[in-house]
Amino acid sequence: MEELIEQAVQVGSLVLSYINRPALISQGIIIAVLLVLARASAWWAEPRFQEQASRIRGMPALHRVADIILRRLVWVFLVGFLTIGYVLVQSVGWPESSALLSTALLLALAWLVISVVSQAINSPTVGRVFAVVVWVYVAATILGITENAAAVLDSVGFQIGDFRLTALFFLKAILLLGLLFWLAVSIGTFLDERIQRSQELTPSLRVLIGKILRALLIVAAAVIWLSGLGINLTVFTVFSGAIGVGIGFGLQKVVSNLFSGIIILLDRSIKPGDTISLGETFGWIRELRARFVSVVTRDGREYLIPNEDFITQEVINWSYSDELVRIDVPFGASYDSDPHKVRAVAIEAAAAVPRVVESQQPVCWLTAFGDSSLDYILRFWIRDPQNGLTNVRGTVLLAVWDAFKANDIVIPYPHRVVVMKSSPEREKSEIAD
Repeated sequence: MEELIEQAVQVGSLVLSYINRPALISQGIIIAVLLVLARASAWWAEPRFQEQASRIRGMPALHRVADIILRRLVWVFLVGFLTIGYVLVQSVGWPESSALLSTALLLALAWLVISVVSQAINSPTVGRVFAVVVWVYVAATILGITENAAAVLDSVGFQIGDFRLTALFFLKAILLLGLLFWLAVSIGTFLDERIQRSQELTPSLRVLIGKILRALLIVAAAVIWLSGLGINLTVFTVFSGAIGVGIGFGLQKVVSNLFSGIIILLDRSIKPGDTISLGETFGWIRELRARFVSVVTRDGREYLIPNEDFITQEVINWSYSDELVRIDVPFGASYDSDPHKVRAVAIEAAAAVPRVVESQQPVCWLTAFGDSSLDYILRFWIRDPQNGLTNVRGTVLLAVWDAFKANDIVIPYPHRVVVMKSSPEREKSEIAD
């Protein structure tokens, strides 16, 4: 605590000594004027610059650069005005009056460059945090207070056994962790995009390789982080038993889904784009993830089904080995209609439906002599089950209905004959009455 008070007193004395110097006061006034002038210039130039940027067509990279500059016009003008001011002060022979101007110029230029570089980070929040942290470090370096700041942060902490946890160590750990994981995720995403564009690999193998690369990069980042902090990795062997028990009980389902996902990718039983049925869910696979499979149904709902269900439950893959899918449509016709004509008309009507495959001729069979009709089953093939099954059934039934109407084929209504009988004693009593 006494060290902190002593450091604060030294900083306060240094600030007071600078304030009492007239040259620094005049430079501070110049910087304030230039800042106001930069804001006014940005306010005047922004609509005109935006109008010119809106005319850029067909060049997304140039449009992005213009957008980055547009959002930082104040800093662009400030750096320009500070440069002009510093050059003018130097040209009139006032080198002692340019120290604060040069420092302000370096700080403004550093923030402009760092804020532009931070745009490479996809997350806006992470980008802003990165820009602020890096600028604070650069500013401390420019001001020459890096060692003093490090000493202050290192003096704040507490003892844990033989290890002392300080604010400086914690800050370094957080910054190093964020940087390494950002690099791991960025490199993993870049490699995964390249792999997904490869036509030599199957979809399942592309997903598997992408996931393995991401996992390896994250593990490598964690190992480098621990090694960079000077932590001996052998200390984690003490916790291996507890981690194993935790995985065996608390993380059982998570681990099961992870390994089920790897098995699915290895045996290639399902892949993105396949049309599947699992229980009451019918849809096509949009994405294979580490823990679940994303299935999109015909009504636009997206089901996140655990990988384990695809291993332990019965799954219908409509496009596993062949895209052809056969659909059965039962119907009935009157006993008065010629069965040969009914079959021919139904086949012709089904073949006229656009989604029915031409290479596989529809067939129609008489299956039973029903109570009210002759029962038939119409079978046809389609290649696009992901576009729905119920809708193509309905289309074929409507085509059959229209064809039957045109050929005077009747689809009978179910009918029943009810015979009412009474007992002999009741008949005698009715006659006597």
